[in-house]
Amino acid sequence: MSGTHHSEHHRIHRSGWLRAAVLGANDGIVSTASLLVGIAAAGADSAQILLAGVAGLTAGAMSMAAGEYVSVKSQEDTERADLQMEAHALEHNHEAEHRELAAIYRERGLDAELAEEVARQLMRHNALEAHARDEIGITAELSAQPLQAAFWSAAAFTLGGAFPVAAAATAPAAALLWLIPSLAIALLAALGATAAVAGGASPLRGAVRVCFWGTLAMGLTAAVGRLFGVAV
Repeated sequence: MSGTHHSEHHRIHRSGWLRAAVLGANDGIVSTASLLVGIAAAGADSAQILLAGVAGLTAGAMSMAAGEYVSVKSQEDTERADLQMEAHALEHNHEAEHRELAAIYRERGLDAELAEEVARQLMRHNALEAHARDEIGITAELSAQPLQAAFWSAAAFTLGGAFPVAAAATAPAAALLWLIPSLAIALLAALGATAAVAGGASPLRGAVRVCFWGTLAMGLTAAVGRLFGVAV
């Protein structure tokens, strides 16, 4: 044995905040840019476009934060209820819970004797943790964190939407129909590639995927603005 320590840097612990951040940034870029493009296509002036962009950015960030918090809080409530149920079962029917855990390990490939011993030792160490992880699928790395999700979602939405709003504040209205989509597509490509790298996936595939849906959203909104001639 060489004694060399082997370590692997897994990425699953990033899934909670990464999902919220990518969703928030993507929504901030796409929804704000689409709103601005739709209003510009309707023939609004620069002041109206900028006002709509700032209002959409503010409302969107608050909506993202509230939506993430409520949805992830519901997940947290479900996890807490399951843990309470499991704790009650362990307190009142410990032997049955031991058999249940051993059966799980047998299904995963351990022989009966080893499965019994593993279940016994893990339950001696921390019975609730063992059942939460192996029976319910709840781990510390993947457990719900509502405030974290709300913060990252709102912050990322604000950052993503700030770029189209800044373009609307500095460029003439006539240029916004090509400037904002171009800027948004570049931002979406960077976002998709960065998120893919952070998650261990292909940056090209991530960039193409995000750009496709963003382009579609902006194109449809511009078409509605042009068709009806109103700010949407």
